[in-house]
Amino acid sequence: MNPSSRYPLFSKDDLSAFWALFGDNLANIIIVIGVCKFLFHMPDEIVFGRILPGIGVALLVGLTYYVYLAKDLARREGRNDVTALPYGISTPVMFVYLFGIIGPVYFHTKDAHLAWQVGLGAAFLGGIIEGLGSLVGPWLKKVTPRAGMLGTLAGIALVWIATVPLAEIFEHPIIGFPALIIIFLGLVAGFQLPLKLPAGLVAIGVGTIIAFALGEAKISVEGIGFYVPVPVVGDLISGIGALFSLPTLLMVIIPLEIYNFIETMNNVESAEAAGDKYPVRKCQIMDGVGTMVGAFFGSPFPTTVYIGHPGYKRLRARCGYALGVALVFFFGATFGLIAFLQGFIPIAAVAPMLVYVGLIITAQAFTSTPRKHAMAVAMALIPHVSDIIVTKWNSLLSALKSLPVSGLPDGLSDSTLIAQMLNQGAHVVGQSALSNGSIITGLLWGAATASMIDGRFRAAAGFPFAAAVLTGLGIIHSSQISLHFGSPLFIGYLIIALFLSGLSFRPMIKQMDFEL
Repeated sequence: MNPSSRYPLFSKDDLSAFWALFGDNLANIIIVIGVCKFLFHMPDEIVFGRILPGIGVALLVGLTYYVYLAKDLARREGRNDVTALPYGISTPVMFVYLFGIIGPVYFHTKDAHLAWQVGLGAAFLGGIIEGLGSLVGPWLKKVTPRAGMLGTLAGIALVWIATVPLAEIFEHPIIGFPALIIIFLGLVAGFQLPLKLPAGLVAIGVGTIIAFALGEAKISVEGIGFYVPVPVVGDLISGIGALFSLPTLLMVIIPLEIYNFIETMNNVESAEAAGDKYPVRKCQIMDGVGTMVGAFFGSPFPTTVYIGHPGYKRLRARCGYALGVALVFFFGATFGLIAFLQGFIPIAAVAPMLVYVGLIITAQAFTSTPRKHAMAVAMALIPHVSDIIVTKWNSLLSALKSLPVSGLPDGLSDSTLIAQMLNQGAHVVGQSALSNGSIITGLLWGAATASMIDGRFRAAAGFPFAAAVLTGLGIIHSSQISLHFGSPLFIGYLIIALFLSGLSFRPMIKQMDFEL
């Protein structure tokens, strides 16, 4: 590597990327603190003394490794513009662990300590499954069209990383709008701010100042202390033991971790499309190891390569941003400063950075695939729209069930409410089927569509056949793993697979020449 191409550990361009990744992880941690403390009633010694230090260790181990991978890639290719992969708590999986694993144990036993232990066991076993995904990850990446992988990734980005934070901004427009327009000006439109200040820092700073002026931010010393990360071997073993007595929860973990290692594969593909080619197998192993290390030190939440590399690449970040986030969260968790930041920085000030990341990932799905595959990308987006619809339906049902009986209309129940939704054309059954396993469904439909556009019918047939198998096992289109061979969806997928296989042997149709 010649002197002009030396790869810096830190660069000035890392600052904006730091605030983006920092905000992404901070938003997740704020949710973790709120749900664990106020809904599951976990004591501070678990939330601040075990969970946050465990997250800090997992981020330090994972992000340090991805800094190493970036430096190694820069050395091998003689480049100084390599961007490290972002990494953190997997947001969709975090919600399922909270409300699909930890929550049911707490609400059934009212034992917050046991609920945390079961979460640890689930995360540790999930990390093993995630790492095992590395055995098939490179092959999946090779045979799956980019439109399927980037399309389903764009669906997550558009729905969860852009739409949900944008809703937060619209709920607090006086704080969120000024921060959002700064992000749009500096990062989306590409204008340089005065004094070359990073747009992310300015946006968060402006939003925080406005929040203080409105009295919507606070300075609190709650949670500040000294929390040395320590292994929680006994709690982890107890959690694994308890988990094996709860087979329904074990069945939740398997599809979640299939989701997680496919998400890692898609995110690595996204980085390659942006110009940085990382080894998918090593990344999947590291994500599993990071999850297990986090559980060993008290965190019940899986980690993964984050969606968003193209956004950091556009900011010209190298690897310093990732190392900076690792150090800040590790020391912040050790000294209880994350709890301080929870009250100090409003979510509406951080949310515009997430909107930016969601927009650029969605845009990349269309610009980094052949133009003729645009409809395949669009097809891959659709299951994620159903996912957010069903998630909000479930939130509504939970809220209604929590109301006092006297406040409910006569005869209201889940079944009667769903019946009314069906009468109003809500398509509950279809939306729920699309929602369950949405990332895999989006990938398979996007990949099949791209293969058909290319006239590769034999390859196209493989994706609905895989969908049929996954449907039969309950990994997609079902809320839990169970056998569904013989279901209408299973039969429908087999019909598509057989039809496309027949076309591969005796093509009876001629492709028209058309463009969008």
